[in-house]
Amino acid sequence: MADAAMLEKTSEMIPENELEDAVYRKPAQEQPQYTSTETYSKQILGQSSFELYNLTVKGTKGDPTPPWHVAPAQSPYIIDTDEDMWVGVYVKFDRSPLTALLMCLGTDIRACFSFEGFGKKTTETDLAVKIHSVEGRFKYWIGTKVKPQDLGLTPGFYQVAATVEIGPLTHRCGQYVFGYGYIGEVRTQIARQPNYPLPH
Repeated sequence: MADAAMLEKTSEMIPENELEDAVYRKPAQEQPQYTSTETYSKQILGQSSFELYNLTVKGTKGDPTPPWHVAPAQSPYIIDTDEDMWVGVYVKFDRSPLTALLMCLGTDIRACFSFEGFGKKTTETDLAVKIHSVEGRFKYWIGTKVKPQDLGLTPGFYQVAATVEIGPLTHRCGQYVFGYGYIGEVRTQIARQPNYPLPH
């Protein structure tokens, strides 16, 4: 037996404030109507959550060329003003269906790293870094490489913390921030270190 053909049409998009007038016309003899609905969004989509860990502020300068040396060792947490340093944090999401949907739709994940100096000779500044989520990925590192002098950091002792905003979506229909978090603090020193000229 052949399947019956199905008629498919597209509904007209009627403005919400005109909906009842356009659609509902009371018949001459009104018949009773019954309706009921069920949704399972809590079970199907579930909640969405994330955690922050491993806030990092670390210099990249290696050991100086011999015969120069640093005792007891070159510290990645004492950073030269013109030394590249990594600044970043890990963001890990749960794997609920709702989170998978939000990752697939393209969600902005924005971290703001705040540098607070101790003492009058230090400065205070913020560094913002943003990434977009991608389908099937639930763990991100949000960070960048930057020189302290490019941030306007002067020599001194600093405390660094980060705040994170999840959202809005890159899609035009998702205009809301739906997650916040913070992590801190990392302590570091910015210093004008020797340039270790090569021996003659």
